[in-house]
Amino acid sequence: MAQYSGLDGTFQALADPTRRAVVRRLGAGPASIGELAAPFDMALPSFMKHIRYLEQTGWVSTRKTGRVRTCVLEHERFDAIETWLDEQRTLWEGRTDRLDRFVTAAAEPADTATTGHATAAGTAGTAGTATTHDEDSPA
Repeated sequence: MAQYSGLDGTFQALADPTRRAVVRRLGAGPASIGELAAPFDMALPSFMKHIRYLEQTGWVSTRKTGRVRTCVLEHERFDAIETWLDEQRTLWEGRTDRLDRFVTAAAEPADTATTGHATAAGTAGTAGTATTHDEDSPA
């Protein structure tokens, strides 16, 4: 599990709708802080906290050219999440496949076991007396 210690912050970064919107916007290409902040009704220092958190968790990197700070989406985060999700998918597909086999196997012998059990119970009474009747045999 130590290999996934960074995933907590990665998922936590996406838990906030403002940060998800920033990541979505950066999916279209790099953008300046001003462009990214424009749709949000918050002060720039508050918005910068979101950008810094996205930087700390590896979602974005920023570079400053003159007076403009530009953000770029880092695709390595997607790779880490995809690797983790693939492992989870494999694990759960294996579990559900085993459950399906178990339920299918349990349902098939239950039909024959019930018939066999009724016959065994019928002969368990006193010798020569049947206590159960099959549908095919006359009563």
